[in-house]
Amino acid sequence: MLSALRLRLIRAVYLGMVCSFGLRALAAPPIAEDYEYSCGELRLKGLMIRPTETTGPLPAVLVFPEWWGLNDYATSRARQLAELGYIAVAADMYGDRKVTTDPQVAARLAGALKSDRSEMRRRAEAAVERVRTDPRVDPNRVAAIGYCFGGTVVLELARSGAPVRGVVSFHGGLDRKADLPTTSPIRPRILVLHGADDPLVPPDQVAAFEEEMRTHRADYRIVRYPGAVHSFTNPAAGSDPSRGVAYNPQADRDSWREMAAFLAELFQKPLPKGHN
Repeated sequence: MLSALRLRLIRAVYLGMVCSFGLRALAAPPIAEDYEYSCGELRLKGLMIRPTETTGPLPAVLVFPEWWGLNDYATSRARQLAELGYIAVAADMYGDRKVTTDPQVAARLAGALKSDRSEMRRRAEAAVERVRTDPRVDPNRVAAIGYCFGGTVVLELARSGAPVRGVVSFHGGLDRKADLPTTSPIRPRILVLHGADDPLVPPDQVAAFEEEMRTHRADYRIVRYPGAVHSFTNPAAGSDPSRGVAYNPQADRDSWREMAAFLAELFQKPLPKGHN
């Protein structure tokens, strides 16, 4: 674990100063392409978005969507990552890029995988393997981020010992299945970006997660956003936090900056100008 002083210095560099030495902003828009892979007999259809101008294999970041599936929101986050200079792959967790706007359908699709964490891990690991074997990707510089349900997915990747350098969970569930093995020590670095008032991830769940991380000697950090509830990064969540689900513009901006700094340090790759 890094010392508190060293962590503060690193964050200051990447959040404030590194952009003055960074790469120039990308001149051309990123390129999007379908990205197929499989998990057993299940055909999965992700989406790759990559910078137009590249030199050699690049770091890659997988994006695991909310329980709605690989929709426009997940795609927009992948595009933002490509604008930072990474190869971004929005992963498909349901097969054939299944997407829904019906909460009952989403609950059924995501619930099946939450109940079967082994299958959740297999599908997520299939995406990691596909990306790591892509010649455009540096296989030693792969990370994963996830939103809500996707945040749960990336934490399972970390627990499973998947070959990723780090994971970032945005307002994801922190619970675990006791009957599944967890590598010890947990190898990927972990960043949890959490709404402090999220009723779906209550304080006792956060405390249990922190105890789990200490038990397995994980290099982890939790950032709590006061006043933020579930889905705080998604404008489609609305603006009424009393519902327990709401967009919080400040927490959205701050959490993205935290993630960008985390990835820049993880990959030892400075941020492009204008993205601090």
